Amino acid sequence: MDQKALNDTIVAINSFLSNNILLIALLGCGIFYTIYSKGVQFRKLGAAFKQTFGGVFSKEKKSEDEGVSSFQALAVAIAAQVGTGNVAGVATAIMAGGPGAIFWMWLAAILGMATIYAEAVLAQKFREKDDEGNFVGGPAYYIKNGIGPTHPGLAKVMSVAFAILIVIALGFVGNIVQSNSIATSVVAAVEGAGGHLNPIIVGIVVAVLAGGVFIGGIKRIANFAQLVVPIMALIYIVAAIIMMVKFHDQIGPAFKLIFQAAFNPEAALGGALGITIKAAAAKGVGRGLFSNEAGMGSTPHAHATAHVAHPVLQGYTAMVGVFIDTIVICTVTALMILVTGAWTDTSLNGALVTQEAFTRAFGTGGTVLLAVALGFFAFTTIVGWYYFGETNIRFLFGHKGLWPYRILVLLCIIAGSLQEVDLVWNTADLTNSLMVIPNIIAIIMLHKHVKNMSLHYETNGKEGSL
Repeated sequence: MDQKALNDTIVAINSFLSNNILLIALLGCGIFYTIYSKGVQFRKLGAAFKQTFGGVFSKEKKSEDEGVSSFQALAVAIAAQVGTGNVAGVATAIMAGGPGAIFWMWLAAILGMATIYAEAVLAQKFREKDDEGNFVGGPAYYIKNGIGPTHPGLAKVMSVAFAILIVIALGFVGNIVQSNSIATSVVAAVEGAGGHLNPIIVGIVVAVLAGGVFIGGIKRIANFAQLVVPIMALIYIVAAIIMMVKFHDQIGPAFKLIFQAAFNPEAALGGALGITIKAAAAKGVGRGLFSNEAGMGSTPHAHATAHVAHPVLQGYTAMVGVFIDTIVICTVTALMILVTGAWTDTSLNGALVTQEAFTRAFGTGGTVLLAVALGFFAFTTIVGWYYFGETNIRFLFGHKGLWPYRILVLLCIIAGSLQEVDLVWNTADLTNSLMVIPNIIAIIMLHKHVKNMSLHYETNGKEGSL
């Protein structure tokens, strides 16, 4: 089978998975946990924000022995969640599903908050300590320790399959994709300023910087994320605020268009565009589910590392991650595209739509500003995804597998800067899709543990910590 035939096969398989099985599985899981938890994302949203940000401003000093804080774990999770998909993916959803896709994206995110709550609680409950005394956990661990005692054979297959898939999907192939995004945006910014830059130089610089973070382990990764993620979000949100001020008269119409196009796209947009309510819902729900990674099994690796008084508390914090990723960052992108009118240029798609919005607001400097934002998003994703892969390398091979894994990831980063290969991008999508399956099965099978933990905390509070 030649490369084109292989690529076409992968695209067909992934299209079937993502548009059918995964959409139903992720949406169904979100609905199940919303009902099962009695709407934890609504009942406990205030407590979630208090748990997440209350400690950030506390005067109490955290000793080194306490390890990773709840906020640091969230920062690592957001580093991975907020990526180029928040820029390109939102634009693609709008261009294919119309502005109404944003409403359905919000709905999917709200359901995803219940799913990620369950993932984080399970990651905390079934985590282990590594040989350096740090907590490690994630789907492979809660499959092994949660399902293993009653279904050892099934747990072995599911945990190993998940671990292998996430190492390939995020650690290797995914980071090739992210590196390519950084190199492309940096080279475009340099050329836009009249200069020239070989993309491999970008790849080497990114690899050196990333390697410096990797070798410090989870504590250095957490410290890096805690510093960079707020700055990254602030730059993007400030740019959006400036844009909103400049196009303030379009904010009201943009929100009106989102709601009108969600339920009656033909009337709101005109039948000529051919956008139906089904298309708006499908594109919006798909973006909402895949952007924040709820149910995909990635962020539980970060949440497992947190030192908290009770697993439920990190479940609350995990919900905030989905809120920030989708309700805040994705919405900010959507509004920038809508208020500037960039979405009306049907010749554009993906990141080019967002770039057009920045250009309309900031002139030629908008391209540079977006390149900086994309660079931040992609680099922090590399760091987050590296750690998720590292956790599963530990699960599969123990400590001895870490250095070969680190070297391979750095080589992938350099290789990714050289050229965009459709086969690599589509392989990343496929392996991402496949790793969802064992994770969703696991969190549904372990639902009673989530309920018991929730009841334990809501009855006993921190005094009943485990």
